[in-house]
Amino acid sequence: MTDSRYLKRTILKEQIESSHLGESRTLRIYLPPGYNEVLSYPVVYCQDGEEFFNFGRIATYANQLILDENIEPFIIVGVEVNTKIRTQEYAPFGDRFEKYTACFAEEIIPYIEQKYPVRRTPDQRILAGDSLGGSVSIHLSLLYPELFQQVISLSGAYYQQSQDTIAQAQNLTDLNVYMIVGLQETDFESDTGIYDFVQLNRDTRDLLQARGATVQYSEKDGKHLWGFWQKELPAALKYFLPEI
Repeated sequence: MTDSRYLKRTILKEQIESSHLGESRTLRIYLPPGYNEVLSYPVVYCQDGEEFFNFGRIATYANQLILDENIEPFIIVGVEVNTKIRTQEYAPFGDRFEKYTACFAEEIIPYIEQKYPVRRTPDQRILAGDSLGGSVSIHLSLLYPELFQQVISLSGAYYQQSQDTIAQAQNLTDLNVYMIVGLQETDFESDTGIYDFVQLNRDTRDLLQARGATVQYSEKDGKHLWGFWQKELPAALKYFLPEI
């Protein structure tokens, strides 16, 4: 990952004013090598945008996939979050959850689609998130199925309310989820308690599959840390993005 071609990345920062949240939100936008406004691109929307770029190294991996593995060029949008209120926005029991999901679908998506040549069909939008970012991505796909059908979930925090919501879904045959969890995540301590993330993900996989969703599921040695998720990002991206 030290090849200079991988490290030469185009990453823009933008601010969007959200009426739902009553504040501005920072977006990081990665543009692929050879970016051309007359073309159109698949797009990956990341929760915890700053962490995906800094700790996940997603832009560097994107360059590698595009330049060396013939993956179709794609755009990445990282939506930043204030970690102090992250749970309030990402968890379904959070007091900012409804505002955040509305901002994401009704303000961020139109903003990006007006300004950048991204494709506007649900099979060309990919949501990505770690922990609660994975679960809020699933919730977005349930709340806005006309927008989102592809989800990368890295050790998703599927607490009881999220599982209950999935259980109430009638038909998820259009949903495609890439799930991975670390085998050393059986007693992870979060700000809301201690959880067995392996069991949470197994149960959520079963709930999704029972309702017709396509789930690519795996468990590997790893902890609830970016050191684990970073290594898994290329395979997750390649699952959804085609070769050319």
